[in-house]
Amino acid sequence: MTQSLPPCPECSSTYAYQVDALLVCPECGHEWSRDAGPQPADEVRDSVGNVLKDGDTVTVIKDLKVKGSSSVVKVGTKVRGIRLVEGDHDIDCRIPGIGQMGLKSQFVKKVSE
Repeated sequence: MTQSLPPCPECSSTYAYQVDALLVCPECGHEWSRDAGPQPADEVRDSVGNVLKDGDTVTVIKDLKVKGSSSVVKVGTKVRGIRLVEGDHDIDCRIPGIGQMGLKSQFVKKVSE
């Protein structure tokens, strides 16, 4: 009888395996306990201190060079439907005219709706 293991909470890989009491992801190396539920994330705040959440709309407050490209994300660019992630670039989003990329929350301001 095979036992179904949950996907990795970090990268959603379905190739997790069990080592003693821990589950391990071979793709990203994340280790977690099966009993540990979702961990509360730290609050992510924009440049003026507003708390951000998934699905918010933000505007860019500074021209940002796109690494590895000659493109620039211009100040005032509106980004809809952000997704918060862990790491240095804590916002995952799709920039109009540029595509999928990560942003730092210190360079955006939440749009009040």
